[in-house]
Amino acid sequence: NMKHLIAAAMTAASLVVAMSNGAAAADRQSSLKSMPGWEAVGRLNISGRNMCTGTLIASNMVLTAAHCLFDPKSGRAIDATKIVFEAGLMGSRSKASRGVAKAVVHPKYQHRRTGNAQMGSDIAVLRLAKPISTREIRPLEMSWDANRGDAVGVLSYNYTHATRPNLEPSCKVLAKQSTTLVMSCRVEFGASGAPVLQVTPGRVPMLVSVISAKAAMGSTPVSIATTLDSSLWKLMRLAG
Repeated sequence: NMKHLIAAAMTAASLVVAMSNGAAAADRQSSLKSMPGWEAVGRLNISGRNMCTGTLIASNMVLTAAHCLFDPKSGRAIDATKIVFEAGLMGSRSKASRGVAKAVVHPKYQHRRTGNAQMGSDIAVLRLAKPISTREIRPLEMSWDANRGDAVGVLSYNYTHATRPNLEPSCKVLAKQSTTLVMSCRVEFGASGAPVLQVTPGRVPMLVSVISAKAAMGSTPVSIATTLDSSLWKLMRLAG
């Protein structure tokens, strides 16, 4: 039952930043070579303690999960100016690093540390303090078209792979309800805000959704994501 699954979902909350052990780094780098433009995805360092994943969607705008902007312990809103976006982070180097000047959360999002209040509206837009030139990194294009049965991929930074992106190139959308997707993609803590992508080998991927939570369908791990719609343009205008 889609409703019960979402209600039982565990938020893939931002976690303490940890150094990756580098395991399978070569394999991940090899896979990334087939995905031009992946550098638009980066790690969000939050208040020097927590992490999420974000995606450059304009030269000065980053898309992430709304719950990343709240302290996972206290539930209080985080000062956006204490967030740093490290685009294309690979090991100790990022393609570009920028501070955040402003954050705008989806108007329907209500933060709860437990429960399903965040589902379907768990997105936020961050305005960078300084734009990233398109000569350095080209923002990912977005699509509203995500449906049951679609093949997708997820690119994320997480607790295990904190300094190198982890690519799951092929998983499926199992169900869709309004602006919420249930997918077979496996995600780990710290991957909140990661882009769900329509992937075509050799082409720049299209961003279709944002990771919100990890859950289980019976004994099968699944992930929950928020799809994109026209409300995103309003968030971008408010952030701008």
